[in-house]
Amino acid sequence: MMAHSPSRNLWLLMAVIVFGLAAPCFNGQTSYAQTASHSLSQSPPPQPSGAPVIFADDTLFVLYDKIGPFTPQERARAIAERLAQLAKDPFTRIYPVTVVDQGATSDLVYDDLVVMTVTDRDAQPTGKTRQEMAAECVQKIQAALSKSRQQSTFHTLVVDGGLALLDTVVLVALLIIFHKTFPKIYSKIDGWRGTAIHPIKIQRVELLSADQIAAALTGIAKTVRIGAVLILLYIYLTTVLGIFPWTRGISMTLLEAVLTTLRAIGEAFAFYIPNIVSIAIIIVVARYILKVISLVFVGIGKGAIRFAGFHPEWAEPTYKIVRFLVIVFTTIAIFPYIPGSQSEGFRGISVFLGLLISLGSAAAIGNIIAGVVLTYMRPFRVGDRVKITETTGDVVEKTLLVTRVRTIKNVDVTIPNAMVLASHLINFSACARNQGLILHTSVTIGYDTPWRKVHELLIAAARGTTYILPTPEPFVLQTSLNDFYVTYELNAYTDQPNLMATIYAELHQHIQDTFNEAGVEIMSPHYTQLRDGNKTAIPDQYLPKAYRPSGIRISPLDQWTTQPGNDNATRGEAKP
Repeated sequence: MMAHSPSRNLWLLMAVIVFGLAAPCFNGQTSYAQTASHSLSQSPPPQPSGAPVIFADDTLFVLYDKIGPFTPQERARAIAERLAQLAKDPFTRIYPVTVVDQGATSDLVYDDLVVMTVTDRDAQPTGKTRQEMAAECVQKIQAALSKSRQQSTFHTLVVDGGLALLDTVVLVALLIIFHKTFPKIYSKIDGWRGTAIHPIKIQRVELLSADQIAAALTGIAKTVRIGAVLILLYIYLTTVLGIFPWTRGISMTLLEAVLTTLRAIGEAFAFYIPNIVSIAIIIVVARYILKVISLVFVGIGKGAIRFAGFHPEWAEPTYKIVRFLVIVFTTIAIFPYIPGSQSEGFRGISVFLGLLISLGSAAAIGNIIAGVVLTYMRPFRVGDRVKITETTGDVVEKTLLVTRVRTIKNVDVTIPNAMVLASHLINFSACARNQGLILHTSVTIGYDTPWRKVHELLIAAARGTTYILPTPEPFVLQTSLNDFYVTYELNAYTDQPNLMATIYAELHQHIQDTFNEAGVEIMSPHYTQLRDGNKTAIPDQYLPKAYRPSGIRISPLDQWTTQPGNDNATRGEAKP
């Protein structure tokens, strides 16, 4: 190579450079692998991860080696526990920690206790020898134990006790101040009613009264007091526990627990702020939608807004149904934004509750559907006199689940809507508003009384009854011709179906008075007896003053034989 000319060397150098530049084009993967391998070979080895030995809230040193089955973390934890035991020993300063070289390891011994073992791999990351690291660890352990012993001296305990007592005095003083100050605040707020605190109104509508605002402010003050007391107690506990060396770990744990909780709450709140804003927007929109719907249905109920085929009494139940649907849709829209709604536990609880509702509310759902059907069927209104199965009374309440009927004896009967829909229903008030309800009652009169006379008496009794309409006029039907009497049915119109019992009672009284005054006996129930010589069944006050019942007439049997010219015998009558 040295014998070649310089020009040839130059050409060889250029050929090597060109080949080096063109080689990646033909064998990119090989070149990349070689480059990566070269870069990895040139990069420094990764630093091993160590486990710090922490004692009295200070990091003494770091361990890197694994000895047998014990990892560096387990070794560090065990060493910290041994140091804690030594710190409780009152003779710690009498027996110093010494280094015992075991050839490949160095043991740090306190009396007969091996505190820890140092290996070459523990010292390698620090750049020191094993012996140097062992000596440094001895110094740090001795210093930490000495510091711990100083904190446990009588003087230190007296000072710490004084600080704890001072904290207690401050706490008690603040609690006394709270006890005297907050009742005055409550009284001051109560005295502001009607003076500094005024009701909130929109035109003539009072949204919040002065009493409600004062009660709310008092509740806020009480909440502030409870919160302040809890914060003071927490600060007092963490401070007092942090004064003494034996409870300092508890203080740090308590402080860390609260800080961790607050940090988690803050992070969760920050994470869910967009969802909270979405929920608030959905609720506000749904609220205004419900207000608009309410205004529309109030107008329909008052007759200001009319739709063909939609009755005003449908306004309130329809509004309740629409409001329920809007609330359901709003809940469905909000559900994905609720924190934790996507978790498996939340979904499991939702499915379980849905199953319970579906299994336990079959009857309730049936009553609700029946209530909706009854609402739009309009079989009755509140206040109507109805008969449902065996119950007769006035409808006092109609809901989606039940219908309540008050009988004439003032007994409230609750009937499920499913039963109302499944049974026959009689409404006495439906036609009474326009055409009148026909009340009817029957009497039986003997054949000896002319039927026209009976009609007149019954109609006269009806006309004299309160709440019987003069038009249409009452009328009488002869419903049957029985063996001993004729059945007459009086029919009269009334527009007060809710007073049926009272009207019937008065009508029957008038029928009795009218027939007694006319001297007509009511043969109901019918009876059989000898009437010859017996007193009539009409009450005494309706009989003439000179009335005397005749005696019984008895004639011989031969006088009943048929004789020419004897009209009485021919008719079968006895002679006087």
